[in-house]
Amino acid sequence: MSNQQLLEDFYAAFARKDGDAMASAYAPHATFDDPAFPGLKDGEPGDMWRMLAGRSKDLHVELVECAADETTGTARWIATYTFAQTGNRVVNDVRSRFRFEDGLIVEQRDDFDFRKWVGQALGLPGRLLGNLLRASVQKKARAGLDAFRSAAA
Repeated sequence: MSNQQLLEDFYAAFARKDGDAMASAYAPHATFDDPAFPGLKDGEPGDMWRMLAGRSKDLHVELVECAADETTGTARWIATYTFAQTGNRVVNDVRSRFRFEDGLIVEQRDDFDFRKWVGQALGLPGRLLGNLLRASVQKKARAGLDAFRSAAA
């Protein structure tokens, strides 16, 4: 399978909320970073997608564009969902960069406008405090992933 096809299948799995299929696209030593989940490694990227795909009731994912060669890839995708903690509607426009080895993702770096995202997710506090909430959001995201992984063990 080409890396292009790997990415298309990865986002198709996300669209159908299939976290296991997403996790299977990663090498065991893969790393992941984004503004909410920095520094994931050692199986954490796959578990993050399992958690996010499993708990979202109204998630809609649109793969806008993607490209890949033998070693690297990029994607732009839009996720629309209800943020569970507040009930607020979020539309997140994400740019992803990938590195591949042996037909699997070994590195993924996602980027999105954190200030815009936190404003949508948390409402007025997010709009007012924006990037000042980054550490708090990361701490909650890490705690949620740790709890998910403990429950699955």
